[in-house]
Order: sequence, then structure tokens, then C-alpha cells
Amino acid sequence: MNPFDVIATAIGNTFRSKLRTTLTILAIFIGAFTLTVTSAIGTGVSSYLDNQIAGFGAADVLTVSKATDDVPADDGPAPYDPEEATLDNAAQQDGIPAGVLNVADLDAVANTAGIRDVSALVTVTPRYLEYDGNGKYEMTVNPNASWSRADLVSGKQLTGAGNQVHLPTSYLDDLGFEDADSAVGETVTVGISDYQGGLHETHATVVGVQNVSLLGGGVRLNQTFTDELYELQNAGKPAGSGVSYYAATAHFDMNASQDRVDRIQADLKKQGYSALTVADQLGTLQTVISGIIGVLNAFAVIALIAAAFGIINTLLMSVQERTREIGLMKAMGMSGGKVYALFSAEAVFIGFVGSALGASVAIGVGSVASNVLSTTLLADLEGLQVLQFAPTTVGLIVLVVMLIAFLAGTIPARRAARQNPIDALRYE
Repeated sequence: MNPFDVIATAIGNTFRSKLRTTLTILAIFIGAFTLTVTSAIGTGVSSYLDNQIAGFGAADVLTVSKATDDVPADDGPAPYDPEEATLDNAAQQDGIPAGVLNVADLDAVANTAGIRDVSALVTVTPRYLEYDGNGKYEMTVNPNASWSRADLVSGKQLTGAGNQVHLPTSYLDDLGFEDADSAVGETVTVGISDYQGGLHETHATVVGVQNVSLLGGGVRLNQTFTDELYELQNAGKPAGSGVSYYAATAHFDMNASQDRVDRIQADLKKQGYSALTVADQLGTLQTVISGIIGVLNAFAVIALIAAAFGIINTLLMSVQERTREIGLMKAMGMSGGKVYALFSAEAVFIGFVGSALGASVAIGVGSVASNVLSTTLLADLEGLQVLQFAPTTVGLIVLVVMLIAFLAGTIPARRAARQNPIDALRYE
């Protein structure tokens, strides 16, 4: 009996007991279905997070702020100390409160070894946004624009030349644009109040249209336009009130090693600053997502292990029912290895059918569910396909289930291979 005959015979023998085999396949189906869905969720969410992290565009960026004393959460709030409060008040210079960055701080960060340039993160609050007389609309500014890259639908990333903005897709209809492409290159008007309440208007060019993302919504401004709005916003501010910034972005060499980045962070920490990379800020989120997907996958694996016992039970009963047949095959010269291969092939075939069906149904149901979710509950997270089925991952799942089935079929296959032909032929 050649290998093809062994496989053909194994397939034919599999459904001798249709109900028992079907129930075993159903158990494998559930495990494979669950594992395929959870893997797709992991792929979809991870892909979305990767896009969002790439959106930070911050492989070479540190977010710098004044360092704060680390107080363990379990210790509760620190007691109020009047003398400490007096010292904090005394630490204010030119009206700038302690705990924020001033011009001297920016210079200190810029002079730190390994830092290429520093930009202050300032908050601007425009009154309205208008295009071509189509009405004024409230304008929200995305505070992450100076240290992130947009997930663009159309156009290009912000640069330092001239006043530039990125509009969210949600702004297009209200402002009077037909689509994202029609907005690119157009000029919009921004109104902002100064320190004394006077209204000023200025203009900017729409260089891109972006999807809403985890980095937040709102209009993205380039640094040049931000600086102009900040200057208008502070016009009329009393002299001597000082200038302060809640944080700054510092760029370092894109090709710097992790050790080099660690040294830069340590150097800034010694000077009293907190410097965080993208990995520092999003690492916890990635860990939580990975943990959730890991737990879901664990449940799927448990279901597959339970299905493996079903395979063992099915094949052991099959060996018992076919004892005389096994004895006859061995008496006619079939080797123990061929008998072992025959029952192992049956186990692998059961695993293949269950896993292939489970994965196929998971892909069909998951694709429909993903499309529905992306247009309903998850519509605000543009670009998120919560289930993404990678062919390599699906194929790997089928192979893993077949391996589990093979291992589960080892015990019955060995029992069949060790049958004594004489005793087997006498079996009633």
C-alpha cells in the first residue's frame, strides 16, 4: 500500500461512524473558528495601532516637560506643606509658574548632547474656521501636530513653509468641500482673539485631509502657523507676565541607537526634565492589547485541547471496532508502520476538515462583522478594520490544528500498530 493508498483509505475510513466523527470535527471547528477570529482581531488591532504609532512619526522625537516627583499611587496624596508652597511661589520668575518650561529651559534642552532641535508646544484656541464665505464653524486644534504624522486621505504632510493646515474628513461637508481632493490647495480663514478680546483673521493653505485617529481629531497646524496664531493670541498681553510652555518636542538623530536615546533621556532627567519617546507613551497600550489577545487565544487553545481528546476517543473506538480488520491487514503483510500511518492519517484528516471549515466560516463571518462594525460602532475610528485575516496566519492555524490532531492520534495509532494479527483475528 503506497502513501496515496494510505491517504485514500484513511479518508474513506474516517466517516464510517458519521455521527461520532462529525461531533469530533465540530469540536475542532469551534476551536479553529475561535482561534482564527481572535488572531484576526489581534492582526486588525495591531495593524491599526501600528498605523497610529507610525502616525506619531516620532521615531526621532522626545516629548520634554518639567520632571515631577514620583509618588507611588498606593501612598495617596502628599501632605500639604506651607513652607514648600512658599518655595514654589518664590520659584516663579517673571510671572512664569514653576513646573512649566520657559525660554531658558528650551535653551538647556537644545544644548543637551544628541538633541538636534527643540520646539515649544503651545496651546492656541482659534474662534472659528471659514472657507469661501460658506459660514463660520468652531475650530478645534489637534495638539499633536508638531510631533506626529497624519493618516492622510489626500494631500501631503505638513512642512515648515508658510501657513499650512490639515483638515479632518469630518470638516469637509460643513465647510463646503465636495471631497478630500477638492480641499487640497484651497485657502481657509481662521479667526482668533487676542489677550484683550480683539478679533483677528489670518489665512492658511489646506495641504492635506486626514482621517480621525487615536492621536485625536481637530485641525492640524504646522509650526509656522501655530507660532503666528500664538503671537496673535498673546497680542496685548501685559509686559513682564512672561512666556511659558507646558511641554516641548526635541528631535534627535533618526539613526540613534536605543543606548544613545537612553543616554539622552538620562542626561535630560539629571537636568530636571522628563523626556518620553513614542514607545514610552504607547508601550502600556500595546501591552494591554497584546494581553487581551493572548487571553482570547488561550481560550481557543483550550478548546482545541478538548477537541484533541475527542480525536483520541474517536480513534480508540475505531481501533476497537476494527480490530479484526487490522489483524487481517497485518496477516496479509501490512506492516505495523503502515497501520500506524493509516490511523495517523485519519487523525490528521479529521483535524484538517475541522480546522479548514472553522477558518473558512470565521473568515466569512468575521469579514461581514468587521465591515458592519467599521460603519457603525467603530465609525469614529477611521481606517480600523477590527478583523484582518492574514493568509499566512490562517494557514498556520490549520497546520497547528493538524499537528495537534496528529499528536492526539498517536495513542490510537500505536495501539493499532501493535495489534497481534492472530489475537486480532480471534477478537469478537
